[in-house]
Amino acid sequence: MPLESSADHKSPTAPLTGNQIRGFWAAWGGWTLDGMDSFIYALVLLPSLRDLLPRSGIVASKGSIGFYGGLLFALFLFGWGLAFLWGPVGDKFGRIRTLMITIVWYSVFTFLSALVTNVWQLAVLRLLAGIGIGGEWAMGGTFVAEEWPENRRRSGAGYMHTGYYVGIFLAALANYLIGSRYGWRYMFAFGGLPALLLAWVRHGVREPSRWSQKVDVVRSWQIHRPFVALFSPVLRRRTILNSLFMLASICGLWAGTVYVPAAVTSLAEAGGRVGPEAAQLASRATMLVAFATILGCLAMPWLAERFGRRGALGFFFALMTIFVILTFGKIYYLGPTALPWFFVCLFFLGLGGANFAVYTLWLPEQYPTECRASAFAFSTSFARFGGAAITFLVGAGVQRYGSLGLPVALTAIGFAIGLLLIPFGMETRGQPLPQ
Repeated sequence: MPLESSADHKSPTAPLTGNQIRGFWAAWGGWTLDGMDSFIYALVLLPSLRDLLPRSGIVASKGSIGFYGGLLFALFLFGWGLAFLWGPVGDKFGRIRTLMITIVWYSVFTFLSALVTNVWQLAVLRLLAGIGIGGEWAMGGTFVAEEWPENRRRSGAGYMHTGYYVGIFLAALANYLIGSRYGWRYMFAFGGLPALLLAWVRHGVREPSRWSQKVDVVRSWQIHRPFVALFSPVLRRRTILNSLFMLASICGLWAGTVYVPAAVTSLAEAGGRVGPEAAQLASRATMLVAFATILGCLAMPWLAERFGRRGALGFFFALMTIFVILTFGKIYYLGPTALPWFFVCLFFLGLGGANFAVYTLWLPEQYPTECRASAFAFSTSFARFGGAAITFLVGAGVQRYGSLGLPVALTAIGFAIGLLLIPFGMETRGQPLPQ
């Protein structure tokens, strides 16, 4: 049965049920807070380390900030990698229940980051926050895929993934209004509070019927069994490839574009714009990237139907390959005149960043219900261990070269390798969600 038959196109689209709408907003809201939390640290990287490194007995030089900034990013990604453990929990106990636990988890540890007195305390809290953040995407994406009707799953995946970048936009806006005036601690405090607003969304949201129909089966499984299924002969190849695709995406986001605020701050200071003005420019750059990525997420369903899931991912990977090299390898080194051209390139970097939205649609289509959340969590989280190592290497490269341009530009290699692997992925265009 095709994903959208001719009858689907001729008949009016049925309205979404209350559970589909409310559950979507729960997933979207959680993913929005994920994006906000993730980028708060990117936005306050320089001021927080300038404050905490001397308190930790470390000179706050440009090289030290690059090294320890990379280390903390790597620890955050390591925590996100551990989030693959949420997958069996979601398969066994439900998507919505696990979704809310992950949101509360990362909110608490983000809020506590406002109270740290040295860099090591912040490192531990970022690792713990990463565990919660990594689980939310898998649970929310799985819920939308299973609960929304077949002829609206593509758009549902695109809409849901805009949440992360709305969160980035909110983080940039908060930094513009709060961080630039009151400091980095208030940003972490702000990042921990909004999750309290999700309590009303949780009330009355039921688990997807697909999961409920198999609840007796999945609850009889041992907690590790979904992972065994992922590496069965039928699913092994797609699980490995999906993890490699995700590794390429992580290299570009966390080892690359997450340095955009620091890059803009550095370029602004080189041009004589310091203090609040530099912080506000960094916020504007982040908002531009977020806006462009939202456009990419909204275009993703059309691209995925027109060119297939592999074609859509290949399009976004190609954009990232080109513009990571151009932005950080060329434009960044133009000196005081770089900033306007840097902003132009940021739009295309943001557009290419929508490659993550493809996974929200594609991953659930490749696995059956009883291991779908585990597959989503594993593919989107486990690859982050490799991403953590690469992020640490980028930070070390910044320390060695005294510049973030070349080390970040080299992360484009990950997308180039991903482009070579895409033809081997499983194409699911036109196929219904597996039972």
